[in-house]
Amino acid sequence: MLWRLRVNYRRRRSRVAEEQSKNGLIADGRELVELLKDYARQETVGPLKGVGRYLAFGLAGSLLIAVAVVLLTLALLRALQTETGSVFTGSLNWIPYLITLLFVVLVASLATRAILKGGDGGSQ
Repeated sequence: MLWRLRVNYRRRRSRVAEEQSKNGLIADGRELVELLKDYARQETVGPLKGVGRYLAFGLAGSLLIAVAVVLLTLALLRALQTETGSVFTGSLNWIPYLITLLFVVLVASLATRAILKGGDGGSQ
């Protein structure tokens, strides 16, 4: 009789241990899934926010530079037409436009050279 009690106790104990290990495995599996989800969010959402910020500042900066170049070009043309006196009058009135065009070509070539050089603007 005592022998049967020991066997039943061992069987119950092994069943409880099996249930606990199953529950432990399920909990570990859920924890693993949550850990993987959090890791995926960390490695995708965080860098995407950084890229979005980088693009926003880049677009804003390029827009401001474009407006500045247009205004500088108009200022150069206006200065050449008004401040040079009678040098660019008559048949030479096209020269301020040529000088302004050369200025724009120079700025564009410098910008293209900087882009093709591959500089990142000194970040990091």
